[in-house]
Amino acid sequence: MIIYDTGALVAGERNDRQMWALHDAALRRGITPIVPAGVLAQSWRGGPQARLSRLLRGCVSAPLDEPLAREVGSLCAKAETSDVVDASVVIVARSRHAAIVTSDEPESQHLASSAGASLTIHEI
Repeated sequence: MIIYDTGALVAGERNDRQMWALHDAALRRGITPIVPAGVLAQSWRGGPQARLSRLLRGCVSAPLDEPLAREVGSLCAKAETSDVVDASVVIVARSRHAAIVTSDEPESQHLASSAGASLTIHEI
């Protein structure tokens, strides 16, 4: 499994070749990428965003419900950060034993370490 963060979605919208190659390879292998709801909110700007819409058609969403929100908030406190979206990516990845696709590997590593998780993180 793989989880996309906001940087991954932005890369897809920018038509980044590396991102599209990774996405296409995942889909060919039967891997459905996961996009946490906060990531979508952070990257969606209301326009047609054709490339992002195309990318999202191959993904599933992970909702931010109350139990997850509490876990994310706790991780933010532990990591001394206020970025709930990045923290939600790490919590979802940890719970699903998934790799993270990100444009900010150091931040993802910091959050994973704070969560006590050993995660595969792929920077695009």
